[in-house]
Amino acid sequence: MPDAAEGRPALTESTGIGARVAALRAERGLSLSELARRAKVGKATLSGLEAGTRNPTLETLYAVTSALGLPLTALVAGPGPVRGSAAEMALLRVFDDGPVTYELYRMHLPAGAAQTSPPHHAGVTEHVTVFAGVLEAGPSAAPRRAGPGEHLEWAADVPHGYAAGPDGDVHASLLIRYPRPTH
Repeated sequence: MPDAAEGRPALTESTGIGARVAALRAERGLSLSELARRAKVGKATLSGLEAGTRNPTLETLYAVTSALGLPLTALVAGPGPVRGSAAEMALLRVFDDGPVTYELYRMHLPAGAAQTSPPHHAGVTEHVTVFAGVLEAGPSAAPRRAGPGEHLEWAADVPHGYAAGPDGDVHASLLIRYPRPTH
């Protein structure tokens, strides 16, 4: 499997993410190898992330948080931009509502760009409202298209992605709903 931590950095400031990953992994009694296996990322990638020597991509962070059964904000605490292989997102707000956590992001995807995201843990859903551009998004096996003022939603516990049409950048909001996993 390709090393997802290579490429564009996920965060403008990655201080503390590695320590949070290590602490969350230890809380769950997982070895580095076991978390890497569950997240489907290289052991060297995860080790570098924990040591603070690698800047992870958004895809790597989602893979790790999904394997831990947590929302992205368990690792990314600040409001700064988060970059994937194509999309740039800015965390606007986190809502904790009992057994569910919601993360609200502003999303920008350049014209013609596409990004695939790994599955989240069971029960996670994504909701996108498009403000500008044409977005194709949803499960990789069955994406749908939305334009300005339109909304898409899907179960995000499968590989899924986002693709901007060739004629203009996509500006949208992304709401991710994370139920707390039951152990």
